Amino acid sequence: MDKANTLTALLPMKRHSERVPNKNIKLFSDKPLFTIILDTLLQSKYINQIVINTDSDEISSILEKQYSNNVVVHKRPKELCGDFVPMNEIIKYDIQKTNAEHFFQTHSTNPLVQINTIDEAITKYIADIDNYDSLFSVNRLQTRLYNKKSEPINHNLGELVRTQDLEPIFQENSNFYIFSKFSFYNTGYNRIGKKPQMFEVSRLESQDIDEKEDFIIAESIYKSIYSYYES
Repeated sequence: MDKANTLTALLPMKRHSERVPNKNIKLFSDKPLFTIILDTLLQSKYINQIVINTDSDEISSILEKQYSNNVVVHKRPKELCGDFVPMNEIIKYDIQKTNAEHFFQTHSTNPLVQINTIDEAITKYIADIDNYDSLFSVNRLQTRLYNKKSEPINHNLGELVRTQDLEPIFQENSNFYIFSKFSFYNTGYNRIGKKPQMFEVSRLESQDIDEKEDFIIAESIYKSIYSYYES
């Protein structure tokens, strides 16, 4: 596997958003939300193509006017539209229409992930390709967890261990997934392969936008605290 220009980025975006209306095109620091991660992906030294799958005429129009030479648009077929279509079915559709072997998939709702993090994750995927078939982003959790019966999951109530000394648990944060066409098909159309590796992302970068409150938090970070990464 070559060490440059090796991956196609997949950035699926639907028109309808149930919890935040028109979320993908809602202005985020004076720009449509989806353009934040798109502009970041365009900086990667490992991504040579960006595929956007969408059913939104407005998103397609913005892409045609501002990114016509940089992205490929897949118009989402009717059978793949709606809130209950599995993401893996959309990815399967894009892979079948794309001449590529390795993929980096992310979402427009992850505007805070940085290019250095993306390229570092891709570098790790490439370096470990003989040992792992995929990579996905996670957050480290070191806190006392309980199940719905109020029973401890990862600690002993009779032994008050400091949280920083607890065995870490890792949470899939949906920031990004890296995988090959072979791995995707080999698992029955899953982004996480049979031999995946995890890649830790900071909580600041992994802020995801699902609710209105998430939008406010992410935009505030982007406008203020996030300047730390640019200094």
